Amino acid sequence: MTATRLAALVLATLATGLIAGLFYAYANSVMPALARTDDRAMIDVMQKINVVIINPWFMIAFLGTVGFTILAAALHLGREHRSTLIWIVLALVLNIVAFAVTSGLNVPLNDQLAAAGDPASITDLAAVRADFESAWVRWNVLRGVLHTLAFLVLCGALVVAGVQHGKAAATAPHHSPASAFGQS
Repeated sequence: MTATRLAALVLATLATGLIAGLFYAYANSVMPALARTDDRAMIDVMQKINVVIINPWFMIAFLGTVGFTILAAALHLGREHRSTLIWIVLALVLNIVAFAVTSGLNVPLNDQLAAAGDPASITDLAAVRADFESAWVRWNVLRGVLHTLAFLVLCGALVVAGVQHGKAAATAPHHSPASAFGQS
């Protein structure tokens, strides 16, 4: 297994796991806590979260769920990596669907909440909240489940890649310690 191939697969797995964990945290703590607040506090906090979450660390991981998985798939093209590639492609499909849920459903709800304006100036806070909260929570759970499944599949890809590498190393005429790390 080349270091580049392994690095791409690890990055895809890491990015997917981080985003799955983020959406899990929303589903498990952030949104249930906000559900216990008044309308103004919920709208105000979500508007602030939606601004601060757009940062380089989030974007690398979020875009990396698809980007790094595409890179890992491209680096695993070829007959000798087919069994690993199948796992990576399945994870890619799951990550793309989750990415589409975020882009097509959660982000428009975030934009709608931002467009409502300053919570101190909103005349019907309950209506703004009702138009946002339950739909956003539902789509967040779906994208969280999809990214979690993709993370599990990528973990499977790492196992399969390791098994493949072990079999290849065992059948090689000889191998040095450097070849065990793909540096032959």
